[in-house]
Formats: sequence, structure tokens, C-alpha cells
Amino acid sequence: MMSTRETSLPIVTTSAAEAAHSVATEIAELIRARRRGGRAAVLGLPTGRTPLAVYAALVELHRHSALDFSNVVTFNLDEYLGLAPQHPQTFRRYMREHLFDAVGLDPANAWIPASDVAPAQVEAHCREYESAILAAGGIDLMLLGIGRNGHIGFNEPGSARDSRTREVRLAESTREDCRAHFGGAAHVPERAITMGVATILAARRIRVLAFGAAKREIVRRTLDEATGPALPATYLRGHADVKLFVDAEARPAS
Repeated sequence: MMSTRETSLPIVTTSAAEAAHSVATEIAELIRARRRGGRAAVLGLPTGRTPLAVYAALVELHRHSALDFSNVVTFNLDEYLGLAPQHPQTFRRYMREHLFDAVGLDPANAWIPASDVAPAQVEAHCREYESAILAAGGIDLMLLGIGRNGHIGFNEPGSARDSRTREVRLAESTREDCRAHFGGAAHVPERAITMGVATILAARRIRVLAFGAAKREIVRRTLDEATGPALPATYLRGHADVKLFVDAEARPAS
């Protein structure tokens, strides 16, 4: 059963499974409503362990409830730089394996920053990504997790509120969290492309997921610390339509 408390960042306390069902249902309703209106549903999507249950629920809705993704356009939050397109740890491969292929999403509607863009072309590539979001009509619903250092996307501590899609250097704590996937820290990319904070905040809705005791402290800091670049997740406070889904283990003491 879900419960909420009033804060500048509204919290929904529930199980991870119930949160995934709730968010997937909201996304399905958005897709169907946009279809009735003759519009695309534009989604901002993350990778990692946290959103996997949401993606699994969307696949089930596609298979058993005829949820049609032909009017869906997606923009991924980020991508590592310096990886070949066929590398098993690219976020493009993750999205294909966990969502896109299973729901039949048109590859032309699945936007993800390139992992192999030439250094001299990164700035132009980021501008083009921002332009594509605008051309799609902006992001209707952004799905997020929170990194243990407070990053959203790959907006590491120090990121400005007005930042846009750009190349970033990954924090060592972020690279440490990724080392198991790459067979050691030495193989984890040092740089990435990420949507900026302002790009994320421009989404009409934002749904954030944080589960487990390991996320309790960063959730507390996100709620309690001063808004600013030291903890980018604090920028989420004050958005017109944002919800933070946490389970009992991640919810800070009242």
C-alpha cells in the first residue's frame, strides 16, 4: 500500500514492485492518451538496475494488453564515450535488450547519444540531441534514478542548473559503481554524454525511483540539503510535476 508525505519533493512510499507497476501504468496511459490525440508520447529513459522492473512491466503491457509503441519517441539520459557501438556495456544495447526490441520500438524513434562520436564532433552531437528533443515537442515523462553521490543522469556534483546535453567526466564513485560490469575499474570509461540538468527539468513530468537501504542517505540529503550543484538531485525540488518513489528501506526517518 502506498503512502505519501508532503515535502518540496513529494514522496511515494511503496514496494519496488508496486512502484514499477504504478510508473508503467502511468506511461501506458500517457502513450494511449497521446495516440488518441494524434501525438507521439515522448519519454526520457535511464539505464541501470533501478528501472528494469518498469521496463519489464511495459513489456508485459505490450504483450498482454496490446500497448502499442508505434507512437512512442524515446530519449536516453546518457551514454558512455569511447565505446564501440557493439560493446556489450553501451546503453543502446541495454535498451534494446530490456525494452526496445521486446516492444517493437522503431529504431528511428529511439534516440541515444553515440558512444563512438569523434572528440571533435561531440559538441555538435550534443547540440543536435537538444534540437531533436525540441523537434519532438519536449519530453512528456522523464524516468530517473539517483546516484549515490546525488547525480541525475551523469550530471555529477558540480553540475549547473542551466546545463544542457554535454560531455562530462565521470566521478570516481560513479566509475567504481560500474567496475563490475566492465571487469575492473581500469576498463570503465572516464567520460560520457549526458542530458543536462535543465534538459531534465524541462520534462513535463518527472518520476524518480530509489530503493534499498543503500539509497536512504542520498534520499535524505536530496530532501534536506540546500539546492545547488553540490548535490544535483536537489534540483528536482520544486518541479511542477515530480514524484520520488522509495521503499521502506530507502525512506529517511521522519
